[in-house]
Amino acid sequence: MGLRIHFVVDPQGWCCMGLIIFVWLYNTIFIPKVILFPHYEEGHISAVAILCYYFCSLFCIASLLRASVADPGKLPENPKIPLTEREFWELCNKCNMMRPKRSHHCSRCGHCVRRMDHHCPWINNCVGEDNHWLFLQLCFYTQILSSYTLILDFCHYYYFLPLKKDNWDVFVCRHELALLRISAFMGLIILGGISGLFYTQLMGIFTDTTSIEKMSNCCEDISRPRKPWQQTFSEVFGTRWKILWFIPFRQRQPLRVRYHFANHV
Repeated sequence: MGLRIHFVVDPQGWCCMGLIIFVWLYNTIFIPKVILFPHYEEGHISAVAILCYYFCSLFCIASLLRASVADPGKLPENPKIPLTEREFWELCNKCNMMRPKRSHHCSRCGHCVRRMDHHCPWINNCVGEDNHWLFLQLCFYTQILSSYTLILDFCHYYYFLPLKKDNWDVFVCRHELALLRISAFMGLIILGGISGLFYTQLMGIFTDTTSIEKMSNCCEDISRPRKPWQQTFSEVFGTRWKILWFIPFRQRQPLRVRYHFANHV
């Protein structure tokens, strides 16, 4: 899709991302097998419910994989600085390279990233200018999938009609309660954690402030003009078409924004 592959060699990040993929795989396999398909076969739910679940699951894993391997905005060794923007560049005191203001040096990755928000071990990658939109999609679809899973877990016991279980797999039939309790526990943990993260990310975009800038307290209200929220979101997602903000299967085209809007770290 035109994206440069960015692979971070970090065993800790591999473990974190592996855990996320395990949770996704667990729910993608067992929720349809234990809840969706049996209730569909007995006429309790429609095929739309199954399609919606797989749709959310597909978009969730697609945004995860793309955010983890997409180049977050790594600066080249010898960047070409336009003459009109030289005053908006600075020297990194860690790698001694010129970088645009608002860039930050990631100590874990070992290089500077344009408009870096933070390094996320759960995707084993930095969240920067070029993959921030994918990280937001990951947070959004993870919330949708976790909420959907919890609703199905609840409805299976307290709303849907009891199943006959004539053709059930022996393992699933014996461990049904344990499987759904594990699913509900993981769903609650992930939903709680990702909701807080997604909220802080949205507030950062509304205020045009990265997480690093918030922690360093370097963004004053008088430091740059306040931009409309539509503009800040369009800059993150690379398009003004709002429907495209929700689609991970596309190439981001960065909007040209002058660096004088930006503060720096």
